[in-house]
Amino acid sequence: MPELPEVESARATVEAGALGRRIAAVDDTDTWECRPHAPGDIEHALVGRVLTGAFRRGKSMWCETSDVGGEDGSGPVLGIHLGMSGRIVVTDGEGRSIEGGDWLGGRYGRVADQPDRKPEWDRFTLRFADGGELRLFDKRRLGRVRLDPDLSALGPDAQQVELAEFSARVGRGTAPVKARLLDQSVVAGVGNLLADETLWQARISPRRPAGSLAPDDLAVLHAALRAATEAAITHGGVHTGEVIEHRGAGGHCPRCGAELSRATVGGRTTFWCPEEQR
Repeated sequence: MPELPEVESARATVEAGALGRRIAAVDDTDTWECRPHAPGDIEHALVGRVLTGAFRRGKSMWCETSDVGGEDGSGPVLGIHLGMSGRIVVTDGEGRSIEGGDWLGGRYGRVADQPDRKPEWDRFTLRFADGGELRLFDKRRLGRVRLDPDLSALGPDAQQVELAEFSARVGRGTAPVKARLLDQSVVAGVGNLLADETLWQARISPRRPAGSLAPDDLAVLHAALRAATEAAITHGGVHTGEVIEHRGAGGHCPRCGAELSRATVGGRTTFWCPEEQR
């Protein structure tokens, strides 16, 4: 699933290429991706408006829109969730594209370069008056598009949360610390890979009870989360983390060489160094 860094790349794509462009048409006919809206509902709400801002909290992204006359921030909010493998593709009036979102992997790094790409994999499209488009490419059809999304259940953004709030939210209870990091109501944006990378950098066992972490442990964990998140954003996604390529059968810690341990923690397959992560 795309984690915070991948969603940030999608948000940045919208910000760089789609703001200030008037919406002329909307393809919202995918009833699964656009549920609970009926076909035409999102189109009716957005045509004539302009995207005025692109925002993100954790893995959730949304765009503010103008009123039909072009005034900022007074139109409906367009929520876009990438699901398991979504990407945002924005084209200009001449068809040149930029994109961001989930790492596609394999030989082809961009949606535009996929030779087997099918038109129906574009699950939602905004068509701009200048001839360009914003498309949600979602081969697995697990994303969501909705108007005025409810974000009230999300905790603070994992990239932005300050140490005091982070410590109060994460450092309590008997649940494993990895489970606390994965809980989107505690901090928003951490997925399985980012959690493993963060805990490896902090040298903290994912199975350690969250409430057993001392203030110094929580400070180290907070710094590691910030560093791992920002490195992933810079380098193109959570798959670029230092320990991530070693998460597999026979994988070894890239610092000390010990064979990585594997177990299910917080409902997710987890790898850690048994020598360094205590």
